[in-house]
Amino acid sequence: MALKYSSMLELGTTIPEFELINVLENQMFSSLSLENNRPTLLMLICNHCPYVIHYHEELQRITKDFHSLVDLVAISSNDALKYPQDGPKEMKALFDSLGLSFPYLYDETQNMAKVLQAQCTPEFYLYNVQGVLVYRGRLDDSSPGNDIKVSGKDLRDAINALLGGQSINEFQQPSIGCSIKWK
Repeated sequence: MALKYSSMLELGTTIPEFELINVLENQMFSSLSLENNRPTLLMLICNHCPYVIHYHEELQRITKDFHSLVDLVAISSNDALKYPQDGPKEMKALFDSLGLSFPYLYDETQNMAKVLQAQCTPEFYLYNVQGVLVYRGRLDDSSPGNDIKVSGKDLRDAINALLGGQSINEFQQPSIGCSIKWK
């Protein structure tokens, strides 16, 4: 596992257009599906990264708390030929086992990861209803082995501020995790 920090895509960037396969439904999912006057949270994750696995329960809690208020979308961009545990069938099996039903998209070309300037998994990108990036970075300050309890504080604070019409702190910490497995 090569440890990386997110590159912190510039705030104010607009959500990229995309059309990727949603492995849960085996159908294409488009960014046009997000035009419903709700914020969007894009999560760049994968199946095998210990940092992502560390956050599974918090992802379930975030889903429970925000699924009716925020469009949640996960994307895996890892090379599934070299890392078959990150392939579409395995992605679906993981979300089924976790009880997550929001779109889990397979970025086979890795174009979304490049557009988002992603460096690691997990990375989180929160867009307002206009599709403008208002938060990017970490979920919280916990990581595997550091004995800090998972809280989702950083991301939750940003989501709650956005939903409450408050400004989001522009001092944001990069995410840390496994490097993207590039082709």
